[in-house]
Formats: sequence, structure tokens, C-alpha cells
Amino acid sequence: MTFTAHMRLGSIGALAAMAAFGIAALRARRPQPAGVDTMVKIELEVAERDERRRVEGSCPFVVGRSADADLLLSDPEVSRRHARFENDGRTVFVSDLHSSNGTFLNGRRVVETIEVRPGDVIDLGTVRLTFLGSQPCS
Repeated sequence: MTFTAHMRLGSIGALAAMAAFGIAALRARRPQPAGVDTMVKIELEVAERDERRRVEGSCPFVVGRSADADLLLSDPEVSRRHARFENDGRTVFVSDLHSSNGTFLNGRRVVETIEVRPGDVIDLGTVRLTFLGSQPCS
């Protein structure tokens, strides 16, 4: 049996269908364009294999296996350019970059750009990122 759905993004029907399949769009919204002085530094805890480490970076911040990623991961289940963190000056967001295995925020698949808050857990393959917070760059 094949299931095919045609949905317009943003429609109530699409949200209901995503909810039926366990796909969340909680806190989803597009970041507003950031001003010149709104550079934000984010802090993440990375749990990869048996190793834990803290990393910092400024938005936009790309995570993946590619050498040009801001956070380089070695997990083969992680795509070369897997996910991106960005901000609008006040809020930090994460989006999936059409990865093969998906990006999950607190156990729910990320299907559009979504807000992250301190303590949120982002899973990419077998790697677990915990968003620790953000602050303006000085």
C-alpha cells in the first residue's frame, strides 16, 4: 500500500496530517532577518559515541560530516550538511538541511525551522546535541 499526500505548507490540514504521523511543528516559525549588530553565539553540549564536549559558535552554525561544517561530526548517520542553527537577534532556531536520517528536537522530527530553548535536545543520527543557550557576541 502506498500513501501519497499533497499538502500546502502552513495549512491546517498539513498540520493535522503531520500530527497524525507524529511530526511536530511546535514553536515553528521563520526567523526574522537579523540586524547588523545581532550576531549571537550559541553553546551546545555534544554527546558523540562515549565522548561529551561543549562547543560554541556563532549563527548561522552548520552541523554535519563535511569539512566545511561549523561542527564536524564523524557519525555515518549524519549527513554532510545535516542541520543549521540560526537566529533573529532574540531567538535561536534549528532547521534540517534535507538530511537523509532527519533531525529531531526533543524526540520529534524537525520539518521546518523551529525555535530551540535552553535544555532542548537535538538528535542527528546517533549524536545528541543539548542546546545550552545563547548570548550576543561582544
